[in-house]
Amino acid sequence: MLRYALSRCVSLVISLIVASMVIFLIIEIVPGDPAAFMLGLNAQPEAVEALRAQLGLNASAPERYLTWVSGMLQGDFGTSYTYRAPISDLIADRIWVSLPLAVYALVLSTLIAFPAGIFAASRRGGAGDTAIMGATQLGVAIPNFWFAMILVLIFAINLRWFSAGGFVGWDKGFWLGLKSLTLPAIALALPQAAILARVMRSSLLDMLGEDFIRTARAKGLSKRQALWRHAVRNALIPVLTILGLQFSFLLAGGIVIEQVFFLPGLGRLIFQAISARDLIVVEGVVMLLVFSVIIVNFLVDLTYAAVDPRLRQRS
Repeated sequence: MLRYALSRCVSLVISLIVASMVIFLIIEIVPGDPAAFMLGLNAQPEAVEALRAQLGLNASAPERYLTWVSGMLQGDFGTSYTYRAPISDLIADRIWVSLPLAVYALVLSTLIAFPAGIFAASRRGGAGDTAIMGATQLGVAIPNFWFAMILVLIFAINLRWFSAGGFVGWDKGFWLGLKSLTLPAIALALPQAAILARVMRSSLLDMLGEDFIRTARAKGLSKRQALWRHAVRNALIPVLTILGLQFSFLLAGGIVIEQVFFLPGLGRLIFQAISARDLIVVEGVVMLLVFSVIIVNFLVDLTYAAVDPRLRQRS
């Protein structure tokens, strides 16, 4: 197990290095000058040049890359051109909206998908299976911002159970903060739950056709006992992959939902930074999100080894 974990750590470090290079190069080839954009169309060339020197944009690309990476290793993501504040402070303020939202949505997605997938697999070809697969097909086809608008229309405008947008802040109380994130979390969770339920059903059906399930049934276990004792655990490996990818998507892909609900999260920060051409903020936040994706995948790989001993034996 230790050897397997070390090999995954090496892969993690290589992935981070490659990702940082790709992100930096993509930002480098974006046309336009941030200093000229900040000063406006009528700015004097001397003023633009002075601002470029102040922001460190006159250094060579390798120097700026090394400065950026060494700063991140020390927790310094640089200073925002627009906000004139440390990017680490901006991230610290916004992460406490995006991270709870992603976790909340993932919990809701799992609570919906697991029972639905298991129920559909245990009643393959029946009315319940057909109904659940039809609902999941609809959930996959409809984008999450459409769910968001429908939820606002029903629960915020008509029923007035929730606010239509905004975030009250965790200082107002945990339950009020959670209530502010409920509609956005549901809008994010429904399409992901549809995908997860379909994967769970497919994986479980594959397991139910394996020889070890027939052996368990031959030894006297009922269909329900064989399902819960043997099939579900072995069906979790592909489901864990989807869970890891979903958490990464929910953390990094909530830009549209945060815009719909006016949430001050990382997604909205990226959107505002792109609009203001504050590229150093985009670099820092995207690198943080990439880091979170790689870390989640690393944890998923370790979970694989815990669930499937064959991976530990191969390493």
